[in-house]
Amino acid sequence: MSWSNIKWIFLREVRDQLRDRRTIFTIVVLPLLLYPLLGMSFLQVAQFQREHATPVLLLGASAFPDSPPLLADDAFAKEFCPEKEANLLDLTVKPSLPENVTAEQLPSWAEERIQDGEYDAIVYFPTEFATKLMEFRQSIESSSEPKKSEEAGVTQATPGPQLFLNTASDKSRIARDRVANVLRRWRETIVAENLVDRQVPLIATKPFQVVSTDVARERSRRAAVWSKILPFVVLVWALTGAFYPAIDLCAGEKERGTMETLLCSPAQRSEIVWGKLLTIMTFSVATSTLNLLSMGITGAFVMTRIVAMAGDAAHIAIGAPPLAAVGWLLLALLPLSALFSALSLAIAAFARSSKEGQYYLMPLLMITLPLMMMPLMPSVELDLGMSLIPVTGVMLLLRTLIEGRYVEALLYVVPVLGVTALCVLLALRWAIHQFNDESVLFRESEQWGLGIWFRHMIRDRSDTPTVSAALLFGALLLVFRFVLSLFGGLPDSWDGYATVTAVSLVATIGLPAIIFAVIFTRNASQTLLLHVPRLTTLPMVVLLAIALHPLAFLMSDIVTQLYPFSPEVTGQLHVMQRLIDRAPNAWMVLLVLAVTPAICEELAFRGFILSGLRHMGHKWLAILVTSVLFGAAHSVIQQSLTACVMGVILGYIAIQTGSLLPAILFHCVHNSLAMLLSRFHEALPDLIAQYPIVGFFVTASDQGPAYQWPTVVLSVWLTIRTLQWFGRQQYEHTREESRQEALDHQATNVSARFVVNESCGQS
Repeated sequence: MSWSNIKWIFLREVRDQLRDRRTIFTIVVLPLLLYPLLGMSFLQVAQFQREHATPVLLLGASAFPDSPPLLADDAFAKEFCPEKEANLLDLTVKPSLPENVTAEQLPSWAEERIQDGEYDAIVYFPTEFATKLMEFRQSIESSSEPKKSEEAGVTQATPGPQLFLNTASDKSRIARDRVANVLRRWRETIVAENLVDRQVPLIATKPFQVVSTDVARERSRRAAVWSKILPFVVLVWALTGAFYPAIDLCAGEKERGTMETLLCSPAQRSEIVWGKLLTIMTFSVATSTLNLLSMGITGAFVMTRIVAMAGDAAHIAIGAPPLAAVGWLLLALLPLSALFSALSLAIAAFARSSKEGQYYLMPLLMITLPLMMMPLMPSVELDLGMSLIPVTGVMLLLRTLIEGRYVEALLYVVPVLGVTALCVLLALRWAIHQFNDESVLFRESEQWGLGIWFRHMIRDRSDTPTVSAALLFGALLLVFRFVLSLFGGLPDSWDGYATVTAVSLVATIGLPAIIFAVIFTRNASQTLLLHVPRLTTLPMVVLLAIALHPLAFLMSDIVTQLYPFSPEVTGQLHVMQRLIDRAPNAWMVLLVLAVTPAICEELAFRGFILSGLRHMGHKWLAILVTSVLFGAAHSVIQQSLTACVMGVILGYIAIQTGSLLPAILFHCVHNSLAMLLSRFHEALPDLIAQYPIVGFFVTASDQGPAYQWPTVVLSVWLTIRTLQWFGRQQYEHTREESRQEALDHQATNVSARFVVNESCGQS
């Protein structure tokens, strides 16, 4: 790799970008103007903000007790409603219900008045309110002992007022809150008078008071606020600042016809990618830095005034972000900008035009925004599990550093940076692969429509599905599983649970795979890998499933420790376990939870989806994408992670053997071992006592069965040797498929290379 070529490409691309006025405006001008203009707009709008009086109807004023008086001159008494609050209540007082309106008709009558906007809230005091309240007081005064009070009916509360409102209206909810505050103060006064009548000191209702003392320093309060806002805003702008230059540097060059000239230069494809990557990173960091600068200035000079206008909330003025926070953000920008730039570069290289490339921004945001928003939740803290999540770990680490918890942050620096570096390398490798593939770089723009696309898939179908058909089917499977989860609720019996599980697997996974294979391919048996494998394959598959199970069990335990189950999920798992325990025999459990999922899921994922994704030209990429879809089809995130790893093994077995039967057998044996361990874990101690050799392999604990470490070591060795055996297996039809895919891929590249040579010759 020549760094001089990279430097030349970098300077060329930066110069071209700086000549574009739209780029200069987006990168430089917009960040510097955006936040001050927003702050000024908020200040202008805040000047027009004012509270309006809410009309309230009070019915049954004749039922009020004489003491303490709630009303004074057809308004709430100042003792319970200060003048400031009274000005916000347009109170209409009536002594009783309107004519021809009974207590039973009152709710419908009140609904009509509130819906028509005549009143925002209506309060009704029953006719017997004062009488019942007086009887309640007298019963308290006549009984001095708690037992006598209960016998006298003191514990029976007085029928209270009814408050009618429209919760769909903000004005009605505000009126409810204002009236409720007045009635609460009035009730507290009545309680105080009752205590005085019984000669109980008022302090008895408040034996102690909680005194809150804020020990946070002013700098710490500012850091706590900015630690949640700044990382999110900076990362969003880092992604945005990387995406649009990437579109112009790739899809834009395709449209301008300058991509071919660059490819004819002495620079290697990897050097071109590095030059463009550094250019995109430069603009990404510049965009984020300028946004950070503008936001800091706005926070210091504008946001403080906005908060100060809130009156009582003036003490939480934000002010400028701490200087250390800016430093940590700038330091974290480098790896994240590299990640976003590599992803944007690969996506932009795939796009046929700038317009198509802009459409890809939304899917990229849909994937990254949840990772950015997760750290904003109060319950999410930096731990080992969260540090292993891309983007989320960086944001949590930044929040910890900005808040000054350096010792805690130091514990997770290595996993956060390690995961981020791995993601950057994978994204960079993807971008380099895109530039090495002429069939991607020189895809021609085409007219697209849903009907045209569907007819093309039916008319021009081949023996195996296309990549688009495989991805469409994978997306539909995820939608089916999600919709099915909405009709939740577990059955009360094992028969109901078994029926629902089997029908859902067949109807939403297995049967659609067969239907898609028949409709979208010419050879359904080849698509679903319905070939007979060698006889030696089947015992090796069983050996691999048994050997791998301790490792899978250990991995599941690690995932559960890193990402513990929520109480709701734990409750559902306990209910499912009880239903499984009610099964008539173990064979029924294996049929429903081992055999049926193995057949249906393998038909869908290692059958239709993997066959289609293999047209991408890379075996491991097809296996990885299929495994991700397979993991996403599981509703519990902890199961999704382990299923994704097991999906890699299943995909590898299916490709190496050229048949779906070994994958089904592996899946069935793996699920059967898990079901048998969970079903007979209570009998495991007796089994170990009777056969001590069993204790060498597995042990029993309060949390359930667990494999011994010698078993895990033996599992690792057997798994490696068995996978090596499968690596040496390559069947004739599998080799033929691989050769055909390579020839198709080579033919596409040759035609694209011809376009490049023609363009270079013309230039």
